[in-house]
Amino acid sequence: MDEFQLIDHLQKRLGPKSPEDVVVGIGDDAAVLQVRQGEQVLLTTDSLVEDVHFATTTMSWFDVGYKAMAVSISDIAAMGGEPRHAVLSLVLPKDRLVLSELEQMYDGVSEICAQYKCFVVGGNVAAGKGPAVITSTVVGGVPAGTALLRSGARPGDVVFVTGAVGGSGAGLEYLQSARRIPGDDAQVLRISHQRPKPQVEAGKILRETGASSCNDISDGLASELNEIARASGVRLRIDKARVPILPAVRNFARMNGEDPLRYAFYGGEDYQLVGTASGFSFARALARMEALGIRLTQIGRVEPGDGVLTEGPGGHIEVLQPLGFNHLRETQQATAPLGPQRRPEIPEGRGQPLQDGKGARDDG
Repeated sequence: MDEFQLIDHLQKRLGPKSPEDVVVGIGDDAAVLQVRQGEQVLLTTDSLVEDVHFATTTMSWFDVGYKAMAVSISDIAAMGGEPRHAVLSLVLPKDRLVLSELEQMYDGVSEICAQYKCFVVGGNVAAGKGPAVITSTVVGGVPAGTALLRSGARPGDVVFVTGAVGGSGAGLEYLQSARRIPGDDAQVLRISHQRPKPQVEAGKILRETGASSCNDISDGLASELNEIARASGVRLRIDKARVPILPAVRNFARMNGEDPLRYAFYGGEDYQLVGTASGFSFARALARMEALGIRLTQIGRVEPGDGVLTEGPGGHIEVLQPLGFNHLRETQQATAPLGPQRRPEIPEGRGQPLQDGKGARDDG
């Protein structure tokens, strides 16, 4: 099977026909898309590199395809937009190219695209000598002038987070370990890491109710909070007791003698949304999300200054450093969340950051 036959074969696994705003889809030199009236275009791209962002020892190829799209769809969610179209680029190791694995990957892509009404309109397949690389580019739309940014937080705003955090980091550590844990907890941790759910509906509600800033949690809550503080020129003060953590994460942390906040702050790849809003806007968003069963939690407040502080028991204050994953940092020692292939070297004692890199870095 040559390149073009392979593309035709995989295309058939992508589900329903593209919508009317796809003038020309797969099969030509480029896709032709009709921009919707009154909207601005959102554009983001992410790469997953084998043994850096994922490992087949902890994820199936279906999971890899699903997650490759999830990381980019989540960027669109953080801007308050809707994902519309995608292109997918694959660089595959020629010496171990297996058709069934590619089919599984595309089945994962097809499932998440169907869930979020995002249509694959093109891509590329190439053979290489290195690891597999999957690059997803997603095009989204947002009403003109309303995109959520990291730079709008203002003193007096509340800091919020959707869902719960720490599940992916704890899930990865569980999958890398030989620990036996209760079946329900194992399922929660596994799904949290392998198939994260981009918060598109939450992002739309936050935009419509007037949130002042927003960011998706790819590199860890600590990193994303610091990004908002830096972009907005403010200080964020976080109440540790308010950070929402799944019971399965707390149970797993207890088994390991660890602080569950380490997974919450530094684990990364939760793909929940963190941001800021006025008290009135937060209340409006909370009411709408509660009606839909979406969790929204106030975890702190915005004040003049810079950086991020955490408040613990007895009012103890600490600086929360941006210790999430960063591909280009000269050293990742004590600065990055858990890595997919490498067993994490977790420092002794509570309150220490996780080590070794994972996380698909997004700057969009």
